Amino acid sequence: MSGELPFTVKELSVSSPFDYSRAALLYTPRDLPDVSDPAFAKAAGERSAELIEITGGGAFVLCTSLRGMKALADILRRRVKVPFMVQGEAPKYALLERFRASEHAVLVATMSFWEGVDVPGSALRLVIIEKLPFAVPTDPIVAARCLAIEKEGGKPFVEYSVPQAAITLKQGFGRLIRTRTDHGIVAILDKRIQTRGYGRGLIAALPRTQRSDTIEDVRAFFQTINNNQRPSFSPCP
Repeated sequence: MSGELPFTVKELSVSSPFDYSRAALLYTPRDLPDVSDPAFAKAAGERSAELIEITGGGAFVLCTSLRGMKALADILRRRVKVPFMVQGEAPKYALLERFRASEHAVLVATMSFWEGVDVPGSALRLVIIEKLPFAVPTDPIVAARCLAIEKEGGKPFVEYSVPQAAITLKQGFGRLIRTRTDHGIVAILDKRIQTRGYGRGLIAALPRTQRSDTIEDVRAFFQTINNNQRPSFSPCP
């Protein structure tokens, strides 16, 4: 059987309508503990609270597990002084309605909020990603796919885990900019994106934004963008 299609296919590549280099800053700190360190949860919570203070709320805190969500929620609940919500406290649609209406809320959630959630406008101006979203290796489907790659002589982490994480990371990033007038900050607290070889590929999969690893730049960016000025940071390489 021929591999050719019995009809002509036209391809069209359409660039994004959003000016990410003006509208968004990707913050990737280097100074937090490794995600495997027991001190990570507390440090991530403290840094998240600092970021939320800068933006005055309007934040999604996206976690990769229920355990991580609960740990961050416990810390942030004591620190932030804006309306605070955690996935599971109410139906998803109710949480989103409250979040949109508040303009200053914080919502801590897991994977169901990484995609298919639309909050255009200033109600969402900060997306904090707790850890890189690698698939759980013990998940039966993940394990089966990795085993198949291994049997073919491939490298499951490089050929499956990293590409899947890149897709999920891009989906999480995509919660921030929904219209041409949106702006804000995406913070990835997992320093593996800076220190591991695969980190460069994960960053390359994201929209081309300005980028920094210092909290001072985050503060300056948010102040500048709120004053309707063009930030002076260089786009990430």
